[in-house]
Amino acid sequence: MSQLDLAIVLAAGEGTRMKSTRAKVLHEIAGRSLLGHVLNAIAPLQAKEVRVVVGAAKEEVIAHVQLISPNAKTIYQEVRGGTGHAVKLALENYHGSGTVLVCAGDTPLLTSETLSNLLAEHNSTNASATVLTTEMPDPSGYGRVIRDKDGSLAEIVEERDATDSQKQTLEINSGVYIFDFLELRDALSQLSASNSQKEEYLTDVIAILKKSGKRVGAFVSHDFTEVLGINDRSQLSTCSFIMNARVCDALMRSGVTIVDPMSTWIDMTAEIDVDVRIEPGTAIKGNSKVGKSAVIGPRTTLVDCRVESGAHVLESHCESSEIGFGAMVGPYSHLRGGTVLAGNVKVGSFVEIKNSKVGESSKVPHLSYVGDATIGTDSNIGAATVIVNYDGVEKHQTIIGDHVRIGSDSMLVAPVTIGDGAYTAAGSVITEDVPPGALGMGRAKQTNILGWVLKKRKGTKSAEAAAKKEGST
Repeated sequence: MSQLDLAIVLAAGEGTRMKSTRAKVLHEIAGRSLLGHVLNAIAPLQAKEVRVVVGAAKEEVIAHVQLISPNAKTIYQEVRGGTGHAVKLALENYHGSGTVLVCAGDTPLLTSETLSNLLAEHNSTNASATVLTTEMPDPSGYGRVIRDKDGSLAEIVEERDATDSQKQTLEINSGVYIFDFLELRDALSQLSASNSQKEEYLTDVIAILKKSGKRVGAFVSHDFTEVLGINDRSQLSTCSFIMNARVCDALMRSGVTIVDPMSTWIDMTAEIDVDVRIEPGTAIKGNSKVGKSAVIGPRTTLVDCRVESGAHVLESHCESSEIGFGAMVGPYSHLRGGTVLAGNVKVGSFVEIKNSKVGESSKVPHLSYVGDATIGTDSNIGAATVIVNYDGVEKHQTIIGDHVRIGSDSMLVAPVTIGDGAYTAAGSVITEDVPPGALGMGRAKQTNILGWVLKKRKGTKSAEAAAKKEGST
């Protein structure tokens, strides 16, 4: 495959039908922006230069391009004068030659394979331009590809300018083209805005080239979903569903069990190893990595998490956390940013952990909050324990050693250290360090006021029950 010289991505549209404060191309599916998917598909073609035409929300789009594709150059289209006008701007001060790819920034399902095949077709036919087309079951909204009697491409007609007969054509223009640079530059100079939108259409370049006797080819994609564009939230959802189906299919073919792909959502940026089992209702997002033979779900969300092999995360929400080999999390656990669980850790029902490290084989079984803490190996945190890490102004650290036993309903008021092998008594409020091997107890002596219910709660069921019991003794 010959190398591509220039790739132009058109990303200046307003996207008014999205009804959003964000630029259309910045909306996301499967963990990437629409524009990010397009740039990712282009990358294997190794274009010598990439130019992105921006317009709406230019500051945000430019910042995004710089983040995901630092070598790409952005071109600002201040007045939206059509696709032809946008390409004209993109070619200003370009002094190269060879082949030019033009595509839209809102077609996230395009694949590198199709683009490579399009480029190969263009090079093999020595065409001045090659258009990527497909047959769309419902071509509404797309420009129609009109062919001559011999089957060659005659022209591309925008739907708003098409006749009723032309609108019956199922073959549509994808908006993806390969041009010879010199031929494209000359044809662009001949564009006019004499149409219903008063814009310069890139599609008119095809007619100009044909009229001058140049060879124009059409390469047909047999998967119409690849060229689906996005103009509103409904189309965004459709493309998101298709992309997710691709991701799940590829993972299952690589050795991952996905029990119900219809209810499982996985970003294409996630990495999942062989023999992982993903239960229904699970979402794996961002740069999450899941090791061999782990079980995720059901009804679990991982966002930018690392899960080591053999771990099990059940009905839990985890963000920016590390879950060690063989660890058990859930059900109904919440791991927040900065949580690191070592191997064979147990985090149980209704436990929240944030910015803390839990050592190997330690357990936080249920109904507890652990924040800004370090827990050693083989320690047990009793039910309803709260690490009181915030004094209203600053967060403070709690250190719990190895083989510690924290009694149920303990409050550890940070900063505090519980030494190796120490215990705390159930119901204690611990405000001072507990030395290794000591029992920390911080609770008031219990006092029973006899007869209080009979005196203070006369006529209640409690008083009746107490009176019966008193009478029987």
